[in-house]
Amino acid sequence: MHNTEFCRRLLLRHRPTFSMTDIDSLQRVTLSIAIGLLVGIERGWQDREARDGARAAGIRTYTIIGLLGGIWGIISTTGHDIILGAAALSFALPFAFFEWQQMRLDKSVSSTGFVAGLLTFALGAYAVRGNIAIAAAAAVAATVVLSERRILHSFLRRLNWMQLRAALLLLVMSVILLPALPDRTLDPWNALNPHQIWLMTVLVAGVCYAGYISMLLAGERKGLLYAGALGGLVTSTTVTWTFARLARNKAEARPEIMAAILAAWVVSLLRMTAIAIFFAPALWNPLGPPILAAALVLLVPALIFYRNNSKATPGNLLLKDPFELMLVLRFTLLLAAIMLLAKLSSGIFGHSGLFALGATSGLLDVDPITLSVAKMAGIGLDAKTAGLVILTAAAANGLAKSVLALAFGGLRLGAYLSASALMAAAAGTALVLLR
Repeated sequence: MHNTEFCRRLLLRHRPTFSMTDIDSLQRVTLSIAIGLLVGIERGWQDREARDGARAAGIRTYTIIGLLGGIWGIISTTGHDIILGAAALSFALPFAFFEWQQMRLDKSVSSTGFVAGLLTFALGAYAVRGNIAIAAAAAVAATVVLSERRILHSFLRRLNWMQLRAALLLLVMSVILLPALPDRTLDPWNALNPHQIWLMTVLVAGVCYAGYISMLLAGERKGLLYAGALGGLVTSTTVTWTFARLARNKAEARPEIMAAILAAWVVSLLRMTAIAIFFAPALWNPLGPPILAAALVLLVPALIFYRNNSKATPGNLLLKDPFELMLVLRFTLLLAAIMLLAKLSSGIFGHSGLFALGATSGLLDVDPITLSVAKMAGIGLDAKTAGLVILTAAAANGLAKSVLALAFGGLRLGAYLSASALMAAAAGTALVLLR
C-alpha cells in the first residue's frame, strides 16, 4: 500500500502540465491543419483525374503547408518577426520551383496553385498569431473562390462594359463618396443628412445590383418566374410593364407572365419591409404581419398561374442595368425631396400630411418614402404611424402597377393582376384593423 501511494505521488509530480496558453496554441495549430486540409480538398478535387505524383501539391501537401505555417507562427512568437518572414521566403522559393515545373509539363500559365499555397501558409501562420475567426473565414472564402472557377469565368465572359461600369460606380458610391459626406443635418429644418441620404441610396443600389447580377447569372436559365422574382429586387414596376407587354404578342405565355409579375410584387414587398426594418427594427411589429399576409395572398395566384403555364419562355427578358448615373442621381434627389417634405408635412399637417405624401410618392416609387419614414421612426414619429404610412405607400404602388399592367398587358392580364392586388391589399388592411 505504501509503495502504491509513493508511485501515485511520483506520477503526479512528473506528469506534463498544460497551461491555457498551451491549450490555445494547440487549438490554433489544429485550425492551421484544418485550413490546409480545406484548401487541399478543393485543390485535390480539381486535379482528381491526375495520376499520383503528377501534381506539385495535393490534399496532403496543402495540409502540411497549413501546419508548416502554424508551426513557424509559433516559433516566430519566441523571437523576432523576421523569423516568420524568412520562413515564408524559404517555403515560397522551392514551392514556386515545383509549381513552375508542373506548369511546364501541363503547358499552362496558371499561377492559382502557387498563390493558393502561399495563402495556405500565410493563413496557417495567421491562425496562430492573429484572429482565429478571421483566419477561418478567409480560408472558407478562398476555398469558395477556388472551387467556383467555372462560374466566375462564365460570369466574366458574359460581363459587358456597362455592367462592369455599374459595379465600379457602386464601389465609388460606397467606398469613396460615403465616408466623405458629413454625417449631420445641413438644412434649417434639420431634415437632410447627406451621409444618411447617401447611405440609403447605396443600400438600395446594392440590393438592385445584387438582383441584376443574379438575373444575369441564372435568370434566363430558370425561366420567367425566377427572372420576375429577381427583378423584384431591382424594380417591380419595370418588371410589370416590361413583362406585361409580352402578353399582348404571346398569349400562350400569359399565365407564366402573370406568375412572374406577381412574384416580382411579392419580392418587392419583402424587400421594402426588410429595408425599413434595417433602419428601424421597431417597424417589424406594424409592418411584418400585414406585408406577410399580402405576400401570401399574391403568392397563391402566382403558383396557380405558374402551374398552368405553357412552358413557353419568350425572348430575352433581362432588365436594363439599374446603375445609370442619372437614375442614381434622380433617386437621390427624390429621396431628399421626400425626406424634406415628410419633415415639413409632419410639422405642419401632422400625421395626415404624411399619409398624403405616402400615397402620392408611392405612385412613383415606394423606396424613398419607406426610407424617409423609417428614418423618422423613433425620433418623433411612433412606429405604428410610420408603419401605416409605409403600408399606404405600398398600396398606392400596387395600384400604380395594376394600371401599368392594364395599359401594357391588356384587359385580361390587367384584370387578373388588379384583382390579385386588391385581395392582397384587403388582406393587409384586415390584419391592420384586427391588431
